[in-house]
Order: sequence, then structure tokens, then C-alpha cells
Amino acid sequence: MTYTTRGIVLHYIKYSETSVIVRIYTELFGLQSYIINGVRNNKAKIKINALQPLSLLEMVVHHRSKNGLQRIREASNSPFISIPYNSIKCSLALFLTELLYKSIREEEANAGLFGFLFHSIQILDITTDNCANFHLLFMIKLSKFLGFYPNGKYSKSTSFFDLREGVFDKKQPEHPDYMPPSLCIYLNQLFHYSYNDLNKIKIPSEHRKELLHSLIEYYVLHLSGMKSIKSHKVLETVMS
Repeated sequence: MTYTTRGIVLHYIKYSETSVIVRIYTELFGLQSYIINGVRNNKAKIKINALQPLSLLEMVVHHRSKNGLQRIREASNSPFISIPYNSIKCSLALFLTELLYKSIREEEANAGLFGFLFHSIQILDITTDNCANFHLLFMIKLSKFLGFYPNGKYSKSTSFFDLREGVFDKKQPEHPDYMPPSLCIYLNQLFHYSYNDLNKIKIPSEHRKELLHSLIEYYVLHLSGMKSIKSHKVLETVMS
């Protein structure tokens, strides 16, 4: 059957001389793989530029519930205002794309998750505020939809965060997977801010790097089969 749905591009690979297989997180069907024939042809109806990382699509698709590879009949995107032209935002987009590609597995609709992702990408594109901490705030918010949002509350007496258990603790855990108080101070900031407060988030660059590494570890620990992220190295270089 034919459906109209929105989608977020996560990844594509070449398939034959002119075709690609693209992974798209859709509003109606969750994560899906689509084959697009002739996309690398000059006369293609769907241009390869519309399949860049985090591109927001309006699509008409052919969908069969038991078919691994689906097909796109029509697709259009609203060009980004700033992401491709801002080195920090471009690096953020690459990181978020890899994070989503490795963390989302749902092949069914999740309106809440899709709405959060679509809105977050739009905010990243239009914001004129300092977005150096955008990815950290995004990761905390995303963890709620993925089912492992941190439990408990940070305080002077519960100043260690156990990455394995996902809770704040009074004592340093006996294992190495935890955030020390020096990082938990900044982690706690992220719980109290929205995207409208990006300028209020104050995290020194060295702690930002450490916090990112810990949050990546947190994801790896809580998502079965998730491999480590690599694109954060580019992000750190751009922000250094």
C-alpha cells in the first residue's frame, strides 16, 4: 500500500551504479530501509542531496509489513538554513546521526520519539545561540525515550552517578563505570534546561569532553549490541 509519512535520514550506502539503500526513521513505520533506484542519475526525481545526514523528508512510500526493503515513490526535503554551512553544527549533525543510527532499532511507530527528533533537528538548524552543549542536552533527553533516563537526584550527598545502574549514589561505585562529582555537577545542569536555555549551560571545554565520553559509555552500557561512537572525535576537534 501507499502511504504519506515524514522521515529522518540516518544513513545510506551505494547500491549498484545509480541506486542507494537508505535507512530512514519514519513517523508511521519506525526505522525502515528503502531502496531508491536512479538516485545518482542526473534525471533522478529524488536527488542525493535530499539524503544527507538528518535530512527531514516528506515522503510517499510503498510499504509492505513483511518486506525488508521498502520503496520510496516520492520524497522532498526542506533545505537546512545553517547546518551544512556551520562547522560546529555540521559536526554535531554527523555525531547525532551516528548516535541515532546505532541506538534506534524500532521498526514500529513511536510518535513521541519521532516528534522529539524532528523538533530537535529543526531547533539545531534555526538556533542562533551557542550550541556547544546541544549534543549533551540531546543525549539526556533522548535517553528518556530509549528507556534509561537517569534515576534519582543529584545533591552534595549523592554526587556520584553510577553508569551501570543509572542512578546517583552517595558512594563511589566499586566498578569503574561512573561519573565523579566533578562531572555530575554539569550533568545535573542538563536536567534543568531546555533547548531555549542553551546560552545558560556553562560547561568548561575539558569537562564537556569528559561528560560526552561518559554519556557515550552510558549509552553503550544500556543499549544491547550498540557499538562505540567514533564521530565525537571530529566534534571535539572542531570545538577545541
